[in-house]
Amino acid sequence: MTPPPPSDESDRAPEETPPSRSRKQARRKPARGPSARPVNLQRRSQLAGEAAASIAEVESALSIEADPTAAAFFDVDNTVMQGASIFHLARGLHRREFFTTRDILGAAWKQAYFRVMGVEDPEHVADARASALSFIAGHTVAELESLGEEIFDERMAHRIWPGTRALAQLHLDEGQRVWLVTAAPIEIATIIARRLGLTGALGTVAEHVDGVYTGALVGEMLHGSAKAVAVKELADRFGLDLARCSAYSDSYNDLPMLSEVGDPCAINPDSRLREHARAHGWRIRDYRTGRKAARAGMFMAGVAGAVAGTVAAGAAIRRRVA
Repeated sequence: MTPPPPSDESDRAPEETPPSRSRKQARRKPARGPSARPVNLQRRSQLAGEAAASIAEVESALSIEADPTAAAFFDVDNTVMQGASIFHLARGLHRREFFTTRDILGAAWKQAYFRVMGVEDPEHVADARASALSFIAGHTVAELESLGEEIFDERMAHRIWPGTRALAQLHLDEGQRVWLVTAAPIEIATIIARRLGLTGALGTVAEHVDGVYTGALVGEMLHGSAKAVAVKELADRFGLDLARCSAYSDSYNDLPMLSEVGDPCAINPDSRLREHARAHGWRIRDYRTGRKAARAGMFMAGVAGAVAGTVAAGAAIRRRVA
């Protein structure tokens, strides 16, 4: 009987490990176990502490050193923001039925005049802003502040001039305080300042009793020479050196405030302020584009818009009555 052939496994010669596989195995790190080298926890803690201290040192080097005797003062309407903030506020309040369409159309005409002609008529300013403040009579301060936040997002945020915003940030980066100084209601001025990360705001104060607006003002509007008085009082209160301070405005009516500081600057100036700034060597910054070429067309568009708004409002009122 023929013996069975030997098994394949017994006859098979041992295979060589492929070189590539052996190299991979050689590169593998040994598994950590009880016999692995212990971690130097003390050294790791030392490195962590040194890294944290280094970060703190970098942050300290980048921190802004305060400059307590210098500050900057910015007008709002057409300086920080395109158009009149009180008008944008009034539009937002009108949508929330704070006052009638007839009231808002009157304000619209003054706003169109202001934006197109680039100059504030004192009578228009007084009428528009005092009238707008009277609209809030009977409403609470808390209500206006809450709605003001919404209206800023809806109607104002995208109208901030980037160039002016950058100028304000430069002062903040130098450790200086930055205030808005405006005839707009202090409530909306404060919202704008807070949203832009500024120090604070000075604005017109509307009278309120037990948190409810009466429709009257406390004193006069913060306009013209009143702004200069406010800036001087602020300087006395905070120990500011006005010769080291800056002020920014678009209007010749703010000449008293601009003249109080050592570094006045005309932003989007009206013709009289531009002429005065050039004569006295003041800085001038204009962030508007194609303004002169489009002025006549804009004015007619503003008039047409006001007329169209009147017609639309009248039709809406007739439909409501019917």
